[in-house]
Amino acid sequence: MFFGCWVRVVALIVQKYGGSSVADASRLRLAAERIVNTRRAGNDVVVVVSARGDKTDELIELAGEISEAPPPREMDMLLATGEQESVALLAMAVHTLGEPVISFTGYQIGIFTDSSFTKARIRRIDTERIRNALREGRIVIAAGFQGIDDDFNITTLGRGGSDTTATALAAVLQADVCEIYTDVDGIYTTDPRIVKRARRLERIAYDEMLELTSLGGGKMHSRSIEFAKKYRVPLLVRPAYMEGAGTLIAPVADSATLPVVSGVALVKSEAIVNLRGLPDRPGVLATLFAEMSRRKIAIDMVVQDVATAGLAEVSFTVPESDLAEALTAAEAAVAKLGAGTVQHGTNVAKVSVVGAGMRTHTGVAAQMFQSLSEAGVNILMITTSEIKISVLVNREQSVAALNAAHDGFSLHDAVTQPLAVGYQNIPTDAAPVSRDELERDVVSRLASMEDIVVSEVQLDEGQSRITIRGIANRPGVAAEVFAAVGEGGVMVDMIVQNIGLEGRTDISFTVPRSDLERCLLLVRELGEHWEGAQVSFEREIALLSVIGIGLRSHTGVGERMFAALGAADVNVDMVNTSEIRVSAVVSPTTAKSAHAALLKEFGLTEVG
Repeated sequence: MFFGCWVRVVALIVQKYGGSSVADASRLRLAAERIVNTRRAGNDVVVVVSARGDKTDELIELAGEISEAPPPREMDMLLATGEQESVALLAMAVHTLGEPVISFTGYQIGIFTDSSFTKARIRRIDTERIRNALREGRIVIAAGFQGIDDDFNITTLGRGGSDTTATALAAVLQADVCEIYTDVDGIYTTDPRIVKRARRLERIAYDEMLELTSLGGGKMHSRSIEFAKKYRVPLLVRPAYMEGAGTLIAPVADSATLPVVSGVALVKSEAIVNLRGLPDRPGVLATLFAEMSRRKIAIDMVVQDVATAGLAEVSFTVPESDLAEALTAAEAAVAKLGAGTVQHGTNVAKVSVVGAGMRTHTGVAAQMFQSLSEAGVNILMITTSEIKISVLVNREQSVAALNAAHDGFSLHDAVTQPLAVGYQNIPTDAAPVSRDELERDVVSRLASMEDIVVSEVQLDEGQSRITIRGIANRPGVAAEVFAAVGEGGVMVDMIVQNIGLEGRTDISFTVPRSDLERCLLLVRELGEHWEGAQVSFEREIALLSVIGIGLRSHTGVGERMFAALGAADVNVDMVNTSEIRVSAVVSPTTAKSAHAALLKEFGLTEVG
């Protein structure tokens, strides 16, 4: 289907069952019935299974009772038994239903790894045994999470290992779909426990799902979503305990039919750290991120607006449980820089809207900010990406903000995006390759899945910046700004609002340079009604974006990015972040050297 290197008449479906889906005999039988029904519908079936229920945790606890420091090799020997038990029992359940079936361990599948016990990397995949079993008409039940090294030691793949196995096999076998069976019936527009009118999505794009990590994703590992995106493997999140269509995570079939916003997410347990009076020079952010990375603190929202009088201001949010360490890191950074003050707050939450349709629609920010304004919600901070707008609000207003955003984009209304039979509408632009080439490519990609993953560094030299300083910090101000801009047909890219002082705040945003004059007229007209507000602009700016997965969970990304810019003597004027993107505004005079420095730092080559 994807790479054109072999012809298949029937569909090949990979199914992945998590531990809760095979926890006991009744659930094993239920999974077996689903597998058999899929086979009897005319499909080839490969199943990847995790250890049953809490088996892995039980084994870890038992090992801890035996030894305070069990050898990693023996831990892998122990933990791999969980999946071996699952595949054997599930194969027995399938056999009782009258279908030919065979179970494989990681070694028998053909997954060969290095010798990094408990976190092994896949080095080679030999799928011939699976292919032979399929040709013989058998259902294949494969153990996830495990492999074997060159010395025949059993190894395990670490966090998300079964998802890794499932998506890797789906890629190398060129599966038509990889079905993920879990304890949810799909991906919702938001948390249905909070918003009663939340709706299950029939379909969502890979990037949208990656940006909506706080919605869960059927407990799908985010790295596997990125991996599936690379190889155009459709992922179908389905309920394990009942019939249900689920949610298809797949490439965009037709951008014209994309909803502008697909989902809204809420993260409640946030804390904010604000650094004021920092020197406006290269290397400042590198110093801050180095201190945070040293303490393994994952930063969420990061905002830096344009400096004033040679002094910069940076705000960032962290999980509230990390606040004490984050403050220590911030104070250490200020001490090294020789200037600045540190403030913090805890009564905050983040609300985000995500949608691939934002790329081609104006007025999305205006709609969100208007919805919050009508609910009386004040905005403390704003960050954006191509397909995401996040705001920081007071925690007591967070549920009202979530409901307001959900209602504002009418996410409770059904949007028809049917799952085509056989998934024939999944687009692909991949060139045909041989089976061996495909397997080598997949393995190469797998080798870096647990590293800091930066897939691209973009440089946009065609934008301008507008800044409005000294606006009254009240509900509705941002809505007024971006309603005017949206009505003027101007597409806004990066939006930054930092924490204000004494009832005032600043908002900066970037627009295409060709729209600058028109946008300035709209903003200045508004500014005439705002006492004390000042409008300024920069006609020529450069926007750098580092894109990839794990940017928030891997604390080293920001450190490496800003260290590379600092070493290249590049000053950063603005910063904002999302789950999969860190963007920075720099001077156009340093844009090329900045871009080259980041490409080198992350081992990438320039596209185009």
